[in-house]
Amino acid sequence: MQYLYSFLVGGALCVIAQLLIDKTKLTPARILTAYVCAGVLLTAVGLYEPLVSFAGSGAAVPLTGFGYALAKGVESSVSESGWLGAFSGGLSACSAGIEAAVFFGLVFALIRAAFGKFSKRRV
Repeated sequence: MQYLYSFLVGGALCVIAQLLIDKTKLTPARILTAYVCAGVLLTAVGLYEPLVSFAGSGAAVPLTGFGYALAKGVESSVSESGWLGAFSGGLSACSAGIEAAVFFGLVFALIRAAFGKFSKRRV
């Protein structure tokens, strides 16, 4: 059942984003930013933690989950280091994901640069 819950919650988040793209004049960048902010705000008021417990990766992996991870990192860092932890907690909590994104982006850019000349289309 956990897979079903994860699929349904993650799918619902994607459907909401797709509806925002189709039915509003919001750009995808603004929707992505709104999702991260919504994750932070829902975590701050205590609503996102139960959703993550219920849906697992379906709630933790989308961009709202990134906002959730930022907020939880700030929360734990503030409890350990005081208010100065508010500046470092979010980045330290999400640093592995950010580092992986940068690393794999670099790897694929290098692969594209090395082998891209063989895959150019002629028009």
